[in-house]
Amino acid sequence: MSKPPENTREISALVEIVAALRGENGCPWDKEQTHESLAPFAIEETFELVEAIEQGSAEGLKEELGDCLFQVVLHSQLAQEANKFSLSDVIESISQKMVRRHPHVFSDVKVQDSSEVIKNWQQIKAQEKDASKKKSSPLETPKGLPALMEAQKIGHKTKNLGFDWQEASQVFAKVKEEVSEVEDALHNFSENSSSENLEALSKEIGDALFSLAQLARHLKLDSEKSLRT
Repeated sequence: MSKPPENTREISALVEIVAALRGENGCPWDKEQTHESLAPFAIEETFELVEAIEQGSAEGLKEELGDCLFQVVLHSQLAQEANKFSLSDVIESISQKMVRRHPHVFSDVKVQDSSEVIKNWQQIKAQEKDASKKKSSPLETPKGLPALMEAQKIGHKTKNLGFDWQEASQVFAKVKEEVSEVEDALHNFSENSSSENLEALSKEIGDALFSLAQLARHLKLDSEKSLRT
């Protein structure tokens, strides 16, 4: 039987607990886990964190932040067992990244507002990818993002590339155009429709949803949150 740490206010205590859970006399469930098997829990915990934020509950926020931190420590423990990296490496990596990405705080770079901060961030991020020889599309987004969130993120990226509508009214016109195309596709749809017709309808609905996400972006709204309310 493992003895729990006496001082549980330090992150070292959580590291010790997770190591015990994965140890010889640890928890059978925790010992079975892999990075892949834990991935769905990372998504679930993130959404529970968002829910706590939206509810304005300090106690709930504290709990959900702890659950997310547990995921970080557990993944780090798995990596350490495989001699890949440790939690200290994770902390060092993110610390160095934040210093690099904030030269206006940790260096002599001057910025006028947050828009310049974002522009610098994207430039530094691109330089880091070039240095690491990572090849990616300028519109690349993390796999597994909720679809509406991904649509808005793509919209932000295209805006940074100089491709965007000037006004929300122009986006709304695009929304109406896409909805009209959904209506046209519906005319060719029935319960006995071919897979091609069904695929065409699905594509048009996707285009309409994408346009609605861009309208939300132009209005500075979160389309995911709008759908949930």
